[in-house]
Amino acid sequence: MATTPDLLAEDDDNDAVRREAEATESSRASRHWWDRNADEYQDEHGEFLGDDRFTWCPEGLDEADAHLLGAPGTLRGRSVLEIGAGAAQCSRWLAAQGARPVALDISFRQLQHSRRIDLARGGALVPVVQADAAVLPFADASFDLACSAYGAVPFSADTEELMREVHRVLRPGGRWVFSVTHPIRWAFPDEPGVEGLTATASYFDRTPYVEQDEHGQATYVEHHRTLGDRVRELTAAGFRLLDLVEPQWPQDLDQEWGGWSPLRGRLIPGTAIFVSQRD
Repeated sequence: MATTPDLLAEDDDNDAVRREAEATESSRASRHWWDRNADEYQDEHGEFLGDDRFTWCPEGLDEADAHLLGAPGTLRGRSVLEIGAGAAQCSRWLAAQGARPVALDISFRQLQHSRRIDLARGGALVPVVQADAAVLPFADASFDLACSAYGAVPFSADTEELMREVHRVLRPGGRWVFSVTHPIRWAFPDEPGVEGLTATASYFDRTPYVEQDEHGQATYVEHHRTLGDRVRELTAAGFRLLDLVEPQWPQDLDQEWGGWSPLRGRLIPGTAIFVSQRD
């Protein structure tokens, strides 16, 4: 799971603003941010993510239990594109189920961590590709399934094009399942305590969150869409929405992850998982 950093948590070395950020600026900022922060991210979250665990979200909903990509036993032999794969933990789990995954990420440093894990385990190397998710370097109908656990979608300025690209590389009947921060969270401060329980912004304000350096260059960009926006993007691209999963916070999970916490998680949703299919 290549999870978003602490949503709306300002970097001490940058100014945080809400302003427009087009596709090229967003893509460049994401690549540099993840290259720069991949080591710290893997150090901090690697234990939770594991080396070969497919978890959809900080709430700990695992594909082994949820079966959002298909019923048990149906992954064997299927080609799967993981988008925004980070260190390819999800792809490694998919390979263990007999699938044929390809892990794609915009960050070279994140993919180096995938190689590090593979080499340390002494197993087969997960195939990796460095690319922008809105410009997928694959032929039409190359994959049976596509998935993304908090990867790429929130960082893309043109998610309409991203959805069309995923549709293009999927075969008919293929599922596209992705998880993102629940859109309602954009109305609340990204704080795990009580201060994160009072809405301070409009849910309908789609202005991107941007961290920028002293020259005004974006160093981190995240884009907000409402639930309705996501549904319209999917249907316009040719997908049929099968399910929208909003995982509840488990009673036995006391670990915080940025703004995710037991306090907030038991009151407001933290994750939205869209399960769709190409007809």
